[in-house]
Amino acid sequence: MSDSQKPVLPCMCANLRRAARTVTQLYEEEMRPTGLSSTQFTILQTLSFTGEVTQGRVGEVLAMDSTSLTRTLAIMSRNGWVEKRRGEDRREWRIRLSRMGEKQLNAALPYWERAQSRLRQKLGRNQSNELSRLTDHVTNAVAGIAAKESGDV
Repeated sequence: MSDSQKPVLPCMCANLRRAARTVTQLYEEEMRPTGLSSTQFTILQTLSFTGEVTQGRVGEVLAMDSTSLTRTLAIMSRNGWVEKRRGEDRREWRIRLSRMGEKQLNAALPYWERAQSRLRQKLGRNQSNELSRLTDHVTNAVAGIAAKESGDV
């Protein structure tokens, strides 16, 4: 089925998930030679920006569930890409990028940049910028709904 034949689904979640899976496939294809999944790359990149943070904070930043994050971090830790240590609260884990993880991230950057470039080229500059704004808006709006319903607002 060509792109023009794919129906717009009546569910916003289904359309967003389909778009996310399609974009993920592009990044996975480009990242394959690095040995990193797109999720692992995103975690390395996030840790390079945040420095040492709690595992919970990584989950919040990436909107990842705890189970998936724990499983992915365990693999990354075995590969030596991240370092974990107990926080002040023994239940808390603090995560940071290791030197090996920094090397892995730097080696993967050209592949990630190629995926970024391919997507931007296909979308065009205006749509690329609009996509970034829109995804931020959706993330913030949904987080606001969840916070309001939980009484955090």
